[in-house]
Amino acid sequence: MNRRLTRILLLLILALGLNGTALADVTRVLMKTSLGDITLELDTEKAPATVENFLRYVDEGFYSGTIFHRVINGFMIQGGGFTVDLDRKRGHAPVKNEAKNGLSNQRGTIAMARTNDPHSATSQFFINHKDNDNLDYPSFDGWGYAVFGRVTDGLKTVDRIADTATATSMGMQNVPVTPVVIESITRISN
Repeated sequence: MNRRLTRILLLLILALGLNGTALADVTRVLMKTSLGDITLELDTEKAPATVENFLRYVDEGFYSGTIFHRVINGFMIQGGGFTVDLDRKRGHAPVKNEAKNGLSNQRGTIAMARTNDPHSATSQFFINHKDNDNLDYPSFDGWGYAVFGRVTDGLKTVDRIADTATATSMGMQNVPVTPVVIESITRISN
């Protein structure tokens, strides 16, 4: 009887240890904005290069003082590349497009923004305000937009940002009339 109990306890301890290890591998960040906080869980398994790229900017403090410069209610909110004065921040070299990772541009997911060049994403990202399956691989251009995480807390903040009034400013469309500032993005320890 004692052997059996010991085995059960060892299996339980092992199971708890493995579960704890899996939880420790989750990478989360806290995005503080002028309209509220957003917590994101990043998918290091399915989008390793994209997450590494994003975290490089996070760790450098690059996003502090940037804005959501393109907001389209019912589509997405885009930020991470411009200051309040709409000055473009210079980023690092582009990251390889990982849109073939099986993740979908569903409401509340975060993906990399890019130009027409599929491999042009640097610092800019967007959070999907609705399901945007049309942005998934292979999309309209044979590539799609690489999802690399999801909002785990703060969808109401995403909705508040999406609801802001926008206008054309300095030749850019859908710019919030009152800037929505990204005050900081920092890692959350597990």
